[in-house]
Amino acid sequence: MKQIIVIGAGQAGSSLVAKLRSLASDAAIMLIGAEPHPPYQRPPLSKAYLLGEMTADRLHLRPESFYADQNITLRLGQTVSAIDTKAQTVTLGAEVLRYDELALTTGSTPRRLPAAIGGALPGVMTLRDLADVDAMRPYFLPGKRIVIVGGGYIGLEGAAVAAKLGLDVTVLEMAPRILQRVASPETSDYFRDLHRAHGVKILESTGLERLIGTDHVTGARLSSGQEIPADIVMVGVGIAPDTSLAEAAGLLLENGIVTDAQGRTSAPHVWAAGDCASFPTEGGRMRLESVPHAIDQAELVAENMMGASKDYLPKPWFWSDQYDIKLQIAGLNTGYDRIVTRKTEGATSFWYFQGERLLAVDAMNDPRAFMVAKRLLDMGKSPQADQVANPETDLKSLLK
Repeated sequence: MKQIIVIGAGQAGSSLVAKLRSLASDAAIMLIGAEPHPPYQRPPLSKAYLLGEMTADRLHLRPESFYADQNITLRLGQTVSAIDTKAQTVTLGAEVLRYDELALTTGSTPRRLPAAIGGALPGVMTLRDLADVDAMRPYFLPGKRIVIVGGGYIGLEGAAVAAKLGLDVTVLEMAPRILQRVASPETSDYFRDLHRAHGVKILESTGLERLIGTDHVTGARLSSGQEIPADIVMVGVGIAPDTSLAEAAGLLLENGIVTDAQGRTSAPHVWAAGDCASFPTEGGRMRLESVPHAIDQAELVAENMMGASKDYLPKPWFWSDQYDIKLQIAGLNTGYDRIVTRKTEGATSFWYFQGERLLAVDAMNDPRAFMVAKRLLDMGKSPQADQVANPETDLKSLLK
């Protein structure tokens, strides 16, 4: 009987073992996760769960009974300490487990502020997993003061929840604008205006000298010398692929665990998928951080473990919920040289072009623009910019 072990019980790990079971009824499948919870959704953590609109059990990707019913062994609250790729074993506590195939779906970890500038003070938190949000929620009370370090999507989602709950919210962004790394100036302007309309203070081009406090964080001192009081500080300065186990095992790394187009790592019988995996594309190597990618790549790796020999062709899309605005993103905007703006009643979308070629779309409360753009990108088609900008254009006509 083939022994398959998957390390990392997040979205990719859960998707991978479910697909594996559908393809291999007689394989012994084990999913190992460091957290004590069954695999759960992460996007609602910074939204509905933090707001108190969703309970922990509703976060579960599948009922816990699914794994037992499918004869998938769940080992939760346990950490693999070593992988021996020559002996094809993993060390789990006092056990040494042999595998025929191994998949790493270890995800990513939040970047933290250095302890030297107060990053280790009580009350300084990240928002990545269920424990993080449970620790944070007692501070999310009307009148409390929160400083959010980082104006990316996680920071802005946290700011939206905090503002809705009546906190005094300040966002610090070192770059000249929020969302600078991931979005156009037009999208940055849209969300800056949205947050300021809800009373959030956004300070751009603003450096953090250090967090202040002794037994608990009490504020933030800016590089200008200004001090901002805080009852809690949320750090949202990005994530890094969790590659510590892979590195110790001697796997090749390059902004993640290096895989080929089918998900194989540099070690025989070892695969990787999800946030932690770096895979080849036409322009070099790529690592994506999104739920759809984690599912698609994990399911493809499961097929390839069973001999399918399929290359991974990513179709990137993402989303973010802030207040009553749903942002949906299709494609990757790297290399754009112009933005085409489309506005209709209650909806706005920004279309990224490189010359005449459509690269990506940011759609705010505009599901039709998102779906049409996504289909155009999947088909490799690009619409004419003037048609996109014209609010009278029926977007579906662009698909013909």
